[in-house]
Amino acid sequence: MNEPIFLASENPLARRLLGNAGIAVDVMAADLDDRALEEPLEETGASPEDVALVLAEAKATEVSGRQPGQLFIGCEQVWSLGDAILHLPADMEEARRRLLLLSGRTHTINVAVVLARDGMVLWRRSDVASITLLKLDPGFIGRYMARIGPDGLQTANLCRIDGEGIQLVEKIEGDSFTAAGVPMLPLLAELRRIGAVDS
Repeated sequence: MNEPIFLASENPLARRLLGNAGIAVDVMAADLDDRALEEPLEETGASPEDVALVLAEAKATEVSGRQPGQLFIGCEQVWSLGDAILHLPADMEEARRRLLLLSGRTHTINVAVVLARDGMVLWRRSDVASITLLKLDPGFIGRYMARIGPDGLQTANLCRIDGEGIQLVEKIEGDSFTAAGVPMLPLLAELRRIGAVDS
């Protein structure tokens, strides 16, 4: 029988992908401020990939330290254009401008996943995928934003490839699960290795 596994953040995508793989997880989110953790890292010139790893580790170790014996997954995505980190848009207008910025360009999703127990990291992994958007017409962007609505503001690039956002994509370089936000194959391999899931 599989042991209980918890997600250390409200990450509906990770929960859905794990669920699709037959792994039920419960959410027990860490009590951390992402922006407060990110700001000093950005000021010191940390790479987007490093920022993702620090956030994933912080969440997994914080909440696992409060729940003895339980296995936690910390999973974090940081989007970037060049060296600039892209944060979640504050509103629909910023989202529209973001898609105009990304139109016809290649941006990166930096994904980190961490397993922790008792406040200690058991395993960590970071992966990167590149996403090139089609050249987007401003009228199309307006219609797209109207369809996805405020729920679409949950990703910094506004094009979740597990949904309608795939229509904006010209090309993906790298693992498709990583591009969707979770490096599923290495994560599943590690969960099997430690006996957390059946193998």
